[in-house]
Amino acid sequence: MASLSFQVEAHLISKGKSAEDAATITADESQVVLQNDGAGDYIRTWNVSGITKPTNSELTAADTEGTKLQNNFITRKKRKREYGGIGDQLDLLYKDLVAGKVDATGEWAKAVKKVKDDNPLS
Repeated sequence: MASLSFQVEAHLISKGKSAEDAATITADESQVVLQNDGAGDYIRTWNVSGITKPTNSELTAADTEGTKLQNNFITRKKRKREYGGIGDQLDLLYKDLVAGKVDATGEWAKAVKKVKDDNPLS
């Protein structure tokens, strides 16, 4: 089951917001505030222009897409860690350039492919 935050994002997307806009809205505490007072997460504040606050059934309906968004978020964070620092990536690219391998046979391309293959998006 997706966290409430990702259910809200999925709901916003289902109402016509882009994935980027939905993530921005969810992170903006002037528009959406989620809270947990010990009895579970809930939407404390909803100030999204043009979209009414979702009901529990609408959030439940958005759970499958919310789970996908949450899993992909986790995968992207893991990929970012595994890619290594930008300096290391640029060094691999430079070595490939000097070796004439700025294509899929280069070490940088193989390293990126491995990270992507090891961490597929849903």
